[in-house]
Amino acid sequence: MTDKTILITGCASGIGHAAAVALRAAGWRVFASCKQAEDCARLRNEGFDSPQIDYSDSASIEAGLADVLEATGGTLDALYNNGAIACPGFCEDIPRAALREVFEANVFGIHELTNRVIPVMRAQGHGRIVNCSSILGFMPGKWRGTYVASKYALEGLTDVLRLEMRDTPIKVVLIQPGPITSELRRKSIAYFEKWVDVENSARAEDYRGLLDRLYLPGPKSRFELPASAAADVLRKALEAPSPRARYKVTTPAYIFALLKWLLPTRMFDAMLLRE
Repeated sequence: MTDKTILITGCASGIGHAAAVALRAAGWRVFASCKQAEDCARLRNEGFDSPQIDYSDSASIEAGLADVLEATGGTLDALYNNGAIACPGFCEDIPRAALREVFEANVFGIHELTNRVIPVMRAQGHGRIVNCSSILGFMPGKWRGTYVASKYALEGLTDVLRLEMRDTPIKVVLIQPGPITSELRRKSIAYFEKWVDVENSARAEDYRGLLDRLYLPGPKSRFELPASAAADVLRKALEAPSPRARYKVTTPAYIFALLKWLLPTRMFDAMLLRE
């Protein structure tokens, strides 16, 4: 894989950083982008090319991709759309602006970057686009309405794009991780505090469980895997001659996909409500 190039978003930590490290070790030239300039600087100190890309900022997307293409001479073999944000809270307490902010990062920005990359891949005659969804891209979870909605939307957009690219040399793939060690929960606190008015919520008492999850260190899921597990699956999705449409990561992702297919909605909901 010595001459393969990939742009990965959301590389400050978690799956994105693990993917960047794993693919570089496998011989890829990795452009490990981050939202924040200080994270880009840290990754450059680690030896990565690290363009700054903020999905919520079109100018950032355009400039970051331009930096990548300048460095590669105008080509790019793969794009891994990994970056995402979350705003926890009961749906009834989420204002429109909060939902918009999550969709800007988790859907609209991914769509824009992907659409800028497709002409590059068309011109070079090959390419692979991998979008990072979640177990929450096919099943709901309390307090996670904004994230779930954005991942459902991303899955639909990816499925349609996969169909539309069938007559081209561009392959489109979804990765659906379950519990993976990451900084997403910690980073979501800022969005929660920005948008959710707990004290004036009709569910103020019900927020106790969510607040404990957000602010207190707790035991990990027994099924939680390190971010390297998702990176290993990403490499399979990138290097398989004929990649699958979806790759699941962690046991819960497989189990809940099966249960959603097998169980009536009422039974599936009852199981989720025990969480």
